[in-house]
Amino acid sequence: MAKRGGSSQQWLQRHVADEYVKRAQADGYRSRAAYKLLEINDRDHLLHSGQVVVDLGATPGGWCQVAVKKVGGKGQVFGLDILPMSSIAGVNFIQGDFREDEVMEELLSALENQPVDLVLSDMAPNITGLKAVDQSKSMYLTELALDFSRQTLKPGGDFLVKTFQGEGFDEYSREMKKCFTKVVVRKPKASRPQSREVYLLGRGYKA
Repeated sequence: MAKRGGSSQQWLQRHVADEYVKRAQADGYRSRAAYKLLEINDRDHLLHSGQVVVDLGATPGGWCQVAVKKVGGKGQVFGLDILPMSSIAGVNFIQGDFREDEVMEELLSALENQPVDLVLSDMAPNITGLKAVDQSKSMYLTELALDFSRQTLKPGGDFLVKTFQGEGFDEYSREMKKCFTKVVVRKPKASRPQSREVYLLGRGYKA
């Protein structure tokens, strides 16, 4: 138990000293993850005025905050998560599991049959510390996100998903390449260097 407490204390100290945590607090973002999306967007120009965007695993809302600013009043942002999220002006948040028909129907109803321009997924499983288990859970979430994209993206739409390098990663990349005209890997600076976390970006959905 003492060991776990020490580890938690080290994480807390690292978190408090983190450059991006400090920036998020200063800039009013709910999480340091906002800077991952901002950096990828600066490079790849994903977000534009008037877009319809869906953010999977939206809580606490950092990515929704970025998206709603970028799409402006003419755009729409929909956030989904099994956890609650405090409201963000301009974001239509649905709490629930998108694997459930009821939740999916609620989203499709809110979309009013509009095709989606961009699907974002920063989902990650609860970490057990067992590498093989965590990797399997992570890849399962990425597969769900890709299935969701296939159901909702318009032709030519884009998909950005968090994944972790390891077992299943190469197969998943190949599956994405079947669905998109271009697939690239992004490792933003805000993603901790020691983490196996990377983002796969699919451009130009082949409906």
